[in-house]
Amino acid sequence: MSKELFLDECWFLTGPTAIGKSQVGLYLAQQLNAEIVSLDSMAIYRGMDIGTAKPCPKEQAAVPHHLIDIRDPAEEYSVAQYLEDAEQVVRTIRSRGRQVLFVGGTPMWLKCLLRGLFEGPPANWELREQIEREAAALVPGELHKRLEQVDPLAASQIHPNDTRRLIRALEVFRSTGEPISHQQMEFEEARPADQCRVFVLDRPRDELHRRIEARVDRMLVDGLVDEVRRLTVDGKQLGRTSSQAVGYQEVLAYLAGELDHDAMTERIKSRTRRFAKRQGTWFRSLSECRWVEVGERDSSSATAESILKSAPDQA
Repeated sequence: MSKELFLDECWFLTGPTAIGKSQVGLYLAQQLNAEIVSLDSMAIYRGMDIGTAKPCPKEQAAVPHHLIDIRDPAEEYSVAQYLEDAEQVVRTIRSRGRQVLFVGGTPMWLKCLLRGLFEGPPANWELREQIEREAAALVPGELHKRLEQVDPLAASQIHPNDTRRLIRALEVFRSTGEPISHQQMEFEEARPADQCRVFVLDRPRDELHRRIEARVDRMLVDGLVDEVRRLTVDGKQLGRTSSQAVGYQEVLAYLAGELDHDAMTERIKSRTRRFAKRQGTWFRSLSECRWVEVGERDSSSATAESILKSAPDQA
């Protein structure tokens, strides 16, 4: 499916964690006669309900939701798989004559839906193996420094421990003579926000932080620790991706005796605040986005109505 179809025919509601997307999304979907497609990389996992603030059964019954509970926590799931699944879901929803509303806060998935998935030039396996041998002989952090010298933008977006992506970026530079970050910018073609239906909810930082703290407290009262216990009983384990989810990583440390309850709680809150900040940075880098200011007293229905009024012409 072309990215133009996503832009022209679908609606997107996103924003930082705890901003209030789910409730606004329900009202918006009902007004649009839409079905909701999850834009949350952790809501795909079965059993990870409380810590991901997954829509409850009542909400999912009110409006059909898709791409929720489609993988076990031990499984991995790539952005390429998501794009393929999203395309199929969009076609199915369209065949029923209904609108499509993406709701969630995973910035990379949103970016790839809007602009496509950049794969870069074909692999140069001989060169890649050479760089892999070089990397094996380097001290930790040195490979990242080498990329920083030739492609500082790519280096700023890749974790120093992500050896696979570091090697790929160096491979592209050495084989083409051009930084992979430059090629990616040439590949991406953004459209003006006034031609798109991509809405980002925004609140004052202090208010968002209060909402984050309240959400974390509520999750713990609702049984987040017991949820993680159930997911790891009888030798079962979370996968490499699911175990890094905000909240789950900290509870795992608590269950292992590495943190006490108070330290676990504060670490979840602190990490969630940092995560929300990173989300905001990502969304601001996407020119397709239209920002929607939400006041402390604004209801979800009123916010949905303001989005409908500000949307580009649907004709």
